[in-house]
Amino acid sequence: MPLTQSIPRSPLIKIAVVAFEHILPFHLSVPCAVFQTTWNESNAPFRLRVCSAEGRRLHSAGGFVIETEYDLGELSRADIVIVPSWRDTQEIPPQALLDALRRAAKKGKRIVGLCLGAFVLAHAGLLDGRKATTHWGFADELAQRFSAVSVDPDVLYIDEGQVLTSAGAAAGIDCCLHLVRQLLGVEEASRIARRMVVSPFRHGGQAQFIPQTMPTAPGDERLAHLLQKVQRQLHLPHSLDDIAQDAAMSRRSFTRRFRQLTGSSFGDWLLSQRLNEAQRLLETTRLSLERIATAIGLGSPVTLRQHFQRTYRTSPTDYRRTFNASRADA
Repeated sequence: MPLTQSIPRSPLIKIAVVAFEHILPFHLSVPCAVFQTTWNESNAPFRLRVCSAEGRRLHSAGGFVIETEYDLGELSRADIVIVPSWRDTQEIPPQALLDALRRAAKKGKRIVGLCLGAFVLAHAGLLDGRKATTHWGFADELAQRFSAVSVDPDVLYIDEGQVLTSAGAAAGIDCCLHLVRQLLGVEEASRIARRMVVSPFRHGGQAQFIPQTMPTAPGDERLAHLLQKVQRQLHLPHSLDDIAQDAAMSRRSFTRRFRQLTGSSFGDWLLSQRLNEAQRLLETTRLSLERIATAIGLGSPVTLRQHFQRTYRTSPTDYRRTFNASRADA
C-alpha cells in the first residue's frame, strides 16, 4: 500500500470516473459511493466527476440513461482516474479513451482499473511489466491476450504504485477504500465503510473467490466470536494451536475452515489486524512506537517497522507524519 506523495490532500483530490455505453450501474456506482459518501460540501476532500468516453448521453446496461457534461478532457485534470469496468473483453476500447489514459499516466496521474477495467488499462499498455488482477472468471483471458502483464487471479486488488487493478464486483469497493486509507487514513476509510455497511479492511492479497458451498455451519458463529475476542486482545500471543483449541477444532481442521471462510491463513489475518490497529494508533494517539508495538502484539519497534514497511512501503514515523502531523514525534 505505497503512499503516493504526488496526490494533494488539500484542497480537493480530483477523481475522474470513466463511463461508457452499456456500463453496468453497479460498477459505476462503486467509486461514486466510496468517494461521495455523505460529505458536507464545506469539507469534502474529493471532487468526483463522471466522464463519458462516448458522448454526453449514455445508455446503461440497466436500461436507463446516464448524462454527463464531462468528457475525456477531465482525465488530464484529475489526480486519480478510475475505469470501473468494460463492457466486453473482446472489444478494443475507443482510441480516444486509450490515448487519454496514456496522457494521464504520462502526467503522473494514478490510474485504476476495477474489474474488467483492467482490460482497458492493458490495451493502453499501462499494465506492461506490472502485476495486475481482474475478475477471476476472465483472469486467464487477460494473461493470454497480454503476455507482458503478470496476472494474479487470486487476489482482491493489486497496488503497483501509479497503477491499481481489482477483481470483480465488491472487490472494487475494497480497492477504493484502500485508496481512501492511503489519502485520508484508516479512520476516514473506516467511517466510509461503516456508512456503506461493508468491511472496513480486506487486504489486497486476500483470495477473491472463497469456496463456500454449504450454508454457514453453527460452529462458524463460535469462530466469529473467537476472532472478535482476538481483535480485542491483539497484545496477546494468539498461537495457532491455542486458537484451534479454543475453537474446539484440530489445528488442521481449524486451518482449513479458516481459509474457507476468510480466504486467508490465520497468521496473515492476525498480522493484518495488528497492522490495521497500528495505523489507527499512529493517526489518533501520541503513543511511542514501542508502546504501539506492545499494544498490538508485535513486541518491539523493530518488528513493527519491518512489517509496516513491507506491507505499506513506508515507515510508521512517515505514516504518522503524513496523517497526523501534530503527533509526529514518535
